[in-house]
Amino acid sequence: MNRYQELMVGDRKLVVHLPPSYDDSGRRFPVAYVQDGGELFAGCLNYLQHLHTSGQLEEIILVGIVPRSRHDEYTPWPAAALADGFPPFGGRGRAYVDEVADVLKPYIDSHYRTKSDAKDTAILGGSLGGLIAWFAGFWRPDAFGRIGMLSASFWYEGAVDFIKERDNAGNPVRMYMSVGEKEGIYKNNRQRHMVELTKEAHRLWLEKGMPVSRLKLDLEPEGTHDNLFMMRRFPEALKWLFGRKDEAVKASAMTDTGGVHLPGTRTWSFTSGLNGREYRILIAEPAGPPPEGGYPALYTLDANASFGSLTEAARLQSRGPHGIPPALIVGIGYHSDDPIVTKERFFDYTVYADDSELPQRPDASGWPQTGGAEAFLDVLEYELKPAVESAYAVDRSRQSFFGHSLGGFLVLYAMLTRPNAYRRYFAASPSIWWKNGLIFKLWEERSGASALPRSEIELHLSVGSLEKPHMVSDAYRLYALMTASGRGPKTISMNEVQGEGHVSLLPSLLSPMLRIVTR
Repeated sequence: MNRYQELMVGDRKLVVHLPPSYDDSGRRFPVAYVQDGGELFAGCLNYLQHLHTSGQLEEIILVGIVPRSRHDEYTPWPAAALADGFPPFGGRGRAYVDEVADVLKPYIDSHYRTKSDAKDTAILGGSLGGLIAWFAGFWRPDAFGRIGMLSASFWYEGAVDFIKERDNAGNPVRMYMSVGEKEGIYKNNRQRHMVELTKEAHRLWLEKGMPVSRLKLDLEPEGTHDNLFMMRRFPEALKWLFGRKDEAVKASAMTDTGGVHLPGTRTWSFTSGLNGREYRILIAEPAGPPPEGGYPALYTLDANASFGSLTEAARLQSRGPHGIPPALIVGIGYHSDDPIVTKERFFDYTVYADDSELPQRPDASGWPQTGGAEAFLDVLEYELKPAVESAYAVDRSRQSFFGHSLGGFLVLYAMLTRPNAYRRYFAASPSIWWKNGLIFKLWEERSGASALPRSEIELHLSVGSLEKPHMVSDAYRLYALMTASGRGPKTISMNEVQGEGHVSLLPSLLSPMLRIVTR
């Protein structure tokens, strides 16, 4: 049998590609239906065969569906054209999806050895084809259980609002998303919001309860809205949707790997779908039942260094009958036995800085790679927090963020750029000097009459008296600027701990911080 076939089902043209072992086995295979005639797989068939042969990807029947009119069939409802001279969008997507589910799929299932269940059937596409793939999963979960959205057109008028208004968290679909970070940057219409709306859709699904084990978002750093990048992501989409490993431990899933030596703690292994980096998440579970509204939660950086001390302090202080209320502690660390994982934290905790914007290091060595702060904060907000909230009752109005040194810089940066992400910000020995004092510049930009209105958030600064003089003076300068302005955080405190240095400061901060976190 020819492994690459073109056929007509009624007046619909299909392109079918059969997996390597189709002729030599009696097995049945899962099926992936691909928009735009399968152009996403046509250019990578040899690579897909390599993935099959090497065991990285289950063998799949690929079915390319040639559209009659993309603007009509790949849109969920009618909409005006993006610009003069272009056709409007016809909005006949539901009829197209039903045709695939009720006509094309039964034909393929009856003529080829397929696994016909929805859990073995994917529908994928790029651009508008990616958008209608999601609607196919929403409208027809009886037919499609795996959804691939490559550079999907979430800019389409009303698409994100549709997601906001509907709950499909209980739908057992598995979804893959990708977008290039440069998509839409040169557009003057709705398409310029491509990246932010893709992230918004991802965030909404997580907030509605879809577990990270069933949803992945990949960002292509230099990706534009071109077939080049969509084709590059297509094999990754198939690997996520159909890979051989058990779904519960796939790439960006939070995986419970058992307890550490401290009582009442758990460890999650986590590979982010947003920045592709691996993390060790350490969780200290509260001893008592959640209060009404959920537990207060403390997200703490450099968990390799401080999680144990913080957890033991919380365990002792929360003992009844006069202890502090129970709190959930979430430590973000790395897969290393080192207390300070230098290379990884330098990237995650900083905005990009050129060597000319930084002082010379004491040993005259070069600075590690920097610049991952924005992506890392997205990981915390859009992946880690939803995963934690799906496992524990969390009071969103009482979330805290703690970091030390470069972690303290990140805490300040997050407060100034994402003031609504946490209620309380704890910056210990913050590296305010980073990038020629970027924090001071951000404060000036965001403390104007309307840029950073007074809010309910709190900022708690701390520094050791034995630290380098500029560390102490920078912290006091920032404190003075914020308190004198009458703007910004509602509560600002400054604590200089006598007799403590840059590292020895930490143990003295834990108990007071826990009392604030839980109040």
